[in-house]
Amino acid sequence: MTPLRQRFIEDLQLRNRSPRTIEVYVYHLREFACYFGQSPDQLGLDHAHRYILYLLNDKKASWSAYNQAVSALRFFYRVTCPRDGVVTRLPYGKRPRKLPTVRSVEEVARFLDAVGPRVVRLLLRTAYACGLRLNEVRHLTPASIDSERMVLRVLGKGQKERLVSLSPMLLDELRAYYREVKPGAWLFPGKDRQRPISAARVQRACQKACRQASLPRITPHTLRHCYATHLLEAGTDLRLIQALLGHHRVGTTAGYTHVTTTGLQRVVSPLDSLPTARPS
Repeated sequence: MTPLRQRFIEDLQLRNRSPRTIEVYVYHLREFACYFGQSPDQLGLDHAHRYILYLLNDKKASWSAYNQAVSALRFFYRVTCPRDGVVTRLPYGKRPRKLPTVRSVEEVARFLDAVGPRVVRLLLRTAYACGLRLNEVRHLTPASIDSERMVLRVLGKGQKERLVSLSPMLLDELRAYYREVKPGAWLFPGKDRQRPISAARVQRACQKACRQASLPRITPHTLRHCYATHLLEAGTDLRLIQALLGHHRVGTTAGYTHVTTTGLQRVVSPLDSLPTARPS
């Protein structure tokens, strides 16, 4: 590892970036350097602009990948290798706003029943019961469970800890699972029990369950969307859902109001209020 890359990683660690964020930023900085065949500390604004145009026009990168690359370059040129003007002149892309994908309660039940491996099935039930991101639920430990207060302690984005409510049904399932599986350091261990279960293994199990249950695509993040929407439809306060999800802004959580059907079903169309007339 070069001293420059080591310093970049240390700068990210000092600012409490998650291991996943560090991995992604290092990847994008390496791709940037490889594109020009030069160390990034020898490159500047013109190179950065040419590279992000290449991502958009030639590589056809998604807006998510594009913005990750911009964030990595901004951090590098703001913190690790400061350059006047580079940061403010690297624009973020405006990602198209799409409504979250949400499945019905019945579809979620069918999906969870179709998941085969016990460890994965309980992981996904926990993700849905608590509205967790895949990385959050993968890194739960037995110590995360506070049965006296009926909460889970979750380490979320930016290494920020939050509490989420623990379902009595889920607690019973976790206790039975713990007695039988004896998972060890991680609540949901991988084949190497010293490491948490891999994200790829969980995703593959989701795909297989959808095929077996003849369901449209459902991912762990779909379950998080379902958790929020189903709570909203049950009348849970939006601010409370924001805290449970670990959203920084309530506006992010408010997006779920656009996909809940409870309010839509109560809307009376003005057509229904017209005086009775001969149908066309």
